[in-house]
Amino acid sequence: MQLSSAKAIVTGAASGLGEATARAFRAAGAQVTILDRDVARGTAVAAEIGAGFQEVDVTDDASARAAVSAASAAMGGITVCVNCAGIATGEKTVGRDGPHDLAAFRRTIDINLIGSFNILRLAAAEMAKNDPDAGNERGVIINTASVAAFDGQKGQAAYAGSKAGIAGMSLPIARDLANLGIRCMAIAPGIFMTPMLVGLGEEIMNGLAADVTCPKRLGDPAEYAALAGFIVGCGYLNGETIRLDGALRMQ
Repeated sequence: MQLSSAKAIVTGAASGLGEATARAFRAAGAQVTILDRDVARGTAVAAEIGAGFQEVDVTDDASARAAVSAASAAMGGITVCVNCAGIATGEKTVGRDGPHDLAAFRRTIDINLIGSFNILRLAAAEMAKNDPDAGNERGVIINTASVAAFDGQKGQAAYAGSKAGIAGMSLPIARDLANLGIRCMAIAPGIFMTPMLVGLGEEIMNGLAADVTCPKRLGDPAEYAALAGFIVGCGYLNGETIRLDGALRMQ
C-alpha cells in the first residue's frame, strides 16, 4: 500500500506518538483524520497540517462509530488505522494503601486495549468496503503496544496487561481479516520523548536514557512515525509486534 495515497485515521494524535504519525503521514501525501478527546489541541494540529479532526472517546461505542464514520465520509474511505490513544498508570498490586484500585485497573484496560479494539473493528469494517489495490490489500491496522508487554516493571500490572493484550491480539486479528486483505500489526515502543516524559524533568529523562542499550537516548516520536509508515508500505509485514526500543530491556 502506498502511504502517499493512504486515507488514515490516527487516534491520540493531538500529541505524542500520534501527532508525530499524523504529521509524517500528511507530509508523505496521505489524507489524515485525527481522532482525539482533546478538541482544542486536536483541531489546532489538524489545521496546521491540513488534516481532519473528530472528537472521540475510544471506550464508547457510539462515540467511536460516529468518529470513524465521519472520518470515512470526509476522506472517501479509510485504508489505514493507527491507534496511539492510551494512558500510563502506576500502582502496585498491593501497596501501602492496600490492594490495587480496581477502577484504575479497569480504566487502563478500557482505554488502552478495549479502546484500540473498538476503533480498529470499526475501521476494518470501513476498509472492507474498499476495492483491493494492486497488492490485493484493502487496509492496514497498526496498534501501539509497549516493551512493558514483555518486561513490565513493578507497578505496571495494569499498563503491561493492557499492552500485552494488544501484542497478543495482533495475530488473531490478522487471521480474522486475511480474507478481506487487511493487515494488522503492532509497534512496541520503549522510552520515548513524549509530553508525559518531558514533564518529569531533564534529570529523570537522562536517567531513563542511560538504561537504553544503543543509542543512549530517548526515542524520537518521529521514529515511531517512520516505522508506522514503513509498515504501511511493506505488504509482507502482518500479525507481528515490532519492538522499537534501542535494545532496552526493562529491569
